[in-house]
Amino acid sequence: MPSVPREPGFARLVKTSWGRLAVPSLGDFFFAAVILWLFFSGMGWDELLSDADTGWHIRTGQYIIARHSVPTTDLFSFSKPHDAWFAWEWLTDVLYAALFDWTGLKGIVLLSGLIISAIFSILLRHLLWRGVNLFIAIGLSLICTSAAAVHFHARPHLFTLLFLVTTLWMVDKDRRSHTRAVWLLIPLMVLWTNVHGGFLVMIAVLGLLTAGTAVEVWLFERWRIKDVWRYGGLTLACALVTVINPYGLGLHRHLLEYLRSDWIRNMVMEFHSPDFHSESMLYVEILLFLGILSLPALVRRRKVVEVLWVGYFAHQALASARHIPLFVLIAAPIIGVELNTWWNMWVSRQPRKSTVTTFDQISVEMSPGFRWTSGWLLVLVLVLFLSGSVTWPQDFPERWFPVKVAASHAAEIRASRVLAPDQWGDYLIFKGYPEQKVFIDGRSDFYGPDLGKEYLDMVQGRYDWRALMNKYHFDLVLAPVDWPLVSLLKNQADWGVVEDDGKAVLMRKLGSTP
Repeated sequence: MPSVPREPGFARLVKTSWGRLAVPSLGDFFFAAVILWLFFSGMGWDELLSDADTGWHIRTGQYIIARHSVPTTDLFSFSKPHDAWFAWEWLTDVLYAALFDWTGLKGIVLLSGLIISAIFSILLRHLLWRGVNLFIAIGLSLICTSAAAVHFHARPHLFTLLFLVTTLWMVDKDRRSHTRAVWLLIPLMVLWTNVHGGFLVMIAVLGLLTAGTAVEVWLFERWRIKDVWRYGGLTLACALVTVINPYGLGLHRHLLEYLRSDWIRNMVMEFHSPDFHSESMLYVEILLFLGILSLPALVRRRKVVEVLWVGYFAHQALASARHIPLFVLIAAPIIGVELNTWWNMWVSRQPRKSTVTTFDQISVEMSPGFRWTSGWLLVLVLVLFLSGSVTWPQDFPERWFPVKVAASHAAEIRASRVLAPDQWGDYLIFKGYPEQKVFIDGRSDFYGPDLGKEYLDMVQGRYDWRALMNKYHFDLVLAPVDWPLVSLLKNQADWGVVEDDGKAVLMRKLGSTP
């Protein structure tokens, strides 16, 4: 009787739990490559701190840790002191505060970088799970990374992107073969609700899944009626558990008012339609084009859910730049399957020993190397954390924030009523809380349109700027040198320049105590 060939030792090893823990996978190398590409040869670690909202998230978390309670009124402003406020990302705030107290900004940017790499590593593995050619999957994942980079900041929204890419794969697995694992989305939703307001994305994804499945059942596959009830029940359960947060239904009312606000959509840059003149927008255009190109094939194959997902989130991405990463993560697995179909049609027409066929075979042989994650990723994290050769941010970047001016006049700024840009207000909170109070900062949902209009009237030097300055009793103005208000104040006898470094200018009202 002929003997059965034994598997090579390496193949047997990586099928064991200990083997997969000990042997680095190709997926590990992709994870490390994304970090190297983004943060060592590309954008750099300090780019994650180009938005100073991180500062007030840290201070909010410290408040929660110190008092063991989530704030319900404002902590940071003199313009709306003690008004009702929703710290709706409170759990991330606590995490940021704990990391900052332990490691400084280093820990926060490292965590953010690891989350970003994890997002696109999961996306790559999802593409391979769907049967996409390895080289197509890697190329598409890197394009998606570049497209989503417009919103790479050390902020709580990264958890929404991580949870979204995980949710999409779990749903995809369940649509192929029902599993109990899909019900884990319910406790995930509880966590998601308390780390970032983007939990509404899951409701949209599951709602479109339910609606699309219902259409597919009604038109084509009546025998799948149980899927409609399954996904409808899942959507309802996930929606209901979102009330498990410190503010209950009050959080939902607040978020809906925020998202419906015309003032927010008009004034907050993240809510503006994307500017396609930047280089990263080229990748977004590619994905939008491929998504649209995929729609006819999806319709022919009766993939109503996928049509709804691509169509709805493409619209959202075109309406608001902050939704681009959502579209990228949702559309990529769908686009990947279509690209793979076109690839297979091409390969089938090639000679058996052609270069194209050889590459296709290499893809098949290498793909299993992305199916596990080893303990070497922990080693990578430790090396990054302990390495003395990595330049970690010690403060927010000087090219975006008045770091030197704020440091030179820290005591005076903390003791004064300062008019500053909203992002610089975030930075002042980070540097001076609890003594520092600001007129406005990045919490646009809190300040609202009335105070926002007054802020714009002042900084743009409109007719009522002086009356508003007097109304709020400003002692100092810390502003970019090109603000219209700065030009006006330089011509006023009762205001003088304290420091001007060519980027930021600090001005004091004469007669106020320095």
